[in-house]
Amino acid sequence: MLHDRILVEVDRESGERRSSGGIVIPATAAMGARRLAWSKVVAVGPHARTIEVGDRVLFDAEDKAEVEVNGELYVVMRERDIHAVAADRVGDEATGLYL
Repeated sequence: MLHDRILVEVDRESGERRSSGGIVIPATAAMGARRLAWSKVVAVGPHARTIEVGDRVLFDAEDKAEVEVNGELYVVMRERDIHAVAADRVGDEATGLYL
């Protein structure tokens, strides 16, 4: 990875989802608002300051650049395109989520 780029796994389960009432919503259903997506970080560039491999990040799925590596689909983005990070390294006394 170069500079502040982040490589995240594409969530395969993000296509079809279930509402709180149990209704299955297909991946082709249009959403009124933009939907953000959570993904796991698999690689980071040397200039990424706050993101580490293994963190879960929240990003805008519509602004993604997908790349296929060894048959697996990943998303490449800049660190500044991350909206939130969920990390285990923060500790038990904190929420583990920072914006």
